[in-house]
Amino acid sequence: MERAAELVADLVGLKVDVLVVSNTQTSLAAKKATETIPIVMLATDPVGLGLVASLSRPGGNVTGMSYFNEVISGKRLQILRELVPGLTHVAVLRNPIAGGDAIFLHETEAAARNLGIKLQLLEVSGPDDFEAAFAEAKRGNAQAFIAFDDVLTFTYRQRIVALAASSHLPAMYGLREFPDEGGLMSYGPNLADHLRRLAIYVDKILKGAKPADLPVEQPTKFDFVINRKTANALGLTLPPTLLTQADEVIE
Repeated sequence: MERAAELVADLVGLKVDVLVVSNTQTSLAAKKATETIPIVMLATDPVGLGLVASLSRPGGNVTGMSYFNEVISGKRLQILRELVPGLTHVAVLRNPIAGGDAIFLHETEAAARNLGIKLQLLEVSGPDDFEAAFAEAKRGNAQAFIAFDDVLTFTYRQRIVALAASSHLPAMYGLREFPDEGGLMSYGPNLADHLRRLAIYVDKILKGAKPADLPVEQPTKFDFVINRKTANALGLTLPPTLLTQADEVIE
């Protein structure tokens, strides 16, 4: 991600018709690089990060999809509490330099207070930090953990899933790609669907629409995926209520 500004500058220099950026950090780099080329982004908190003036009327050269909805953070904790009896202590794996993490942290902290759950923050800025973070979670007697979504955690999802398994920690992720790799559960927007919807914005802009007039969409459908094999390996009993809620159970 440290090359984002350089790569965006290259594209701006080519005078492209539209810039498509698929994560928060690159969206911020694109916004800084140009005020004229239309930008179609996927970002966590477009208003809070100053990418757009509002979701309904972006007001500049940026529009696209928001990855955030207020219901996500509370729902993830509720699912973990239903799965792990007596849950009171949850570790949170986050990348402090990821622009979109702040809103998820704020909402997760609020949900944790309402549920009487204590959070333990584990900050990672690179793949070399993962092992130490999980060791810290074990020392802190974490009963489960949540990994926030950003480029770092997504890129190294196989390593994170393996560390969660070796640490015997039930894990909640935001993207279904994690349980596909053996992670326990995910609850969040469908990333592939979001990326496909970006093409609709590109089509409208190339046909003459202005980004300022195209409302930013928030996710309204969320995928809840459970990996039953991982649950069995952790010795967890999956409540029937969770199984009926799941959009997919990976066997």
